[in-house]
Amino acid sequence: MDFEKYYARSPLLLMEGALGERLKREYALVFDEQVAMAGLVYQEEGRRALRALWLGYAAIAQAHGLPFLATTPTRRANRERVERSLYDAGILEENLRFLREVRREQRARMFVGGLMGCRGDAYSACDVLCEEEALRFHAWQAERLAGAGADFLYAGIMPALAEAKGMARAMAATGVPYIISLYLDRSGRLPDGTRLHDAIAAVDSGAAPPPVCYMTNCVHPQVLLEALEQPFNRTELVRTRFHGIQANASPLTAQELDGSAQLLTSPPEELAEGMLALKGLIDLRIAGGCCGTDDAHIEAIAARLAPR
Repeated sequence: MDFEKYYARSPLLLMEGALGERLKREYALVFDEQVAMAGLVYQEEGRRALRALWLGYAAIAQAHGLPFLATTPTRRANRERVERSLYDAGILEENLRFLREVRREQRARMFVGGLMGCRGDAYSACDVLCEEEALRFHAWQAERLAGAGADFLYAGIMPALAEAKGMARAMAATGVPYIISLYLDRSGRLPDGTRLHDAIAAVDSGAAPPPVCYMTNCVHPQVLLEALEQPFNRTELVRTRFHGIQANASPLTAQELDGSAQLLTSPPEELAEGMLALKGLIDLRIAGGCCGTDDAHIEAIAARLAPR
């Protein structure tokens, strides 16, 4: 069954938890300066660590009878960065191929996503591309991930409407289902000032087909709750099109978390309760973790949110 049809039938899909922080802190891995985690697929210790994390998350999904979503660690592996790196364009296909191998090793119904990201800083909306530039810039990565057999494409931590619109058009052109994940703050806006409702309306009207849904990542549930409670986001459009979160385990901003010597995290049960509170405002269909989360957080989320 293809991803889009399965998504429409599933009340909840469990998404992976943190990769980056765990790879650095638990496995002491060093990321490439240009393509970040994408280069780990060429290292035996990198492949071993990635496999262990994905299999751990997949086992939780399987135990709770939930479909599992995992994405290639390729958010920074755009054409510009790949060309400046030690790697060639095959790095995208290799990451997709490796994640598909991991899928064969586990028992959950697992969908493999191709992860993409903005060109500049996701947390400040710096170096943002206009829509047409974004369409041209992101098409290369979208086409390669789609051609390698991704079940869906995933735009993570998108901070600005113009680039999100171009990214969506690039993804739509591949014919592969895709999700746009928008970075939000407590004000209910993207870093470029766009309100969530307006961003969804603009992307939906500009991309054919539109995204399967919208979500957010690298945001704590309490931050998202405040964003959704803003009057301009209390709309039918947001309720029916915004469906998920990969949650940070800390409510601090990215600027406050960046470079912290200690891992700042909420207790797993507290994070899960925060995500459950979101169901009063949206149809929460995708739930996973981001910075500060581990197996315990994903287990608590699955246990609290899985249909009974």
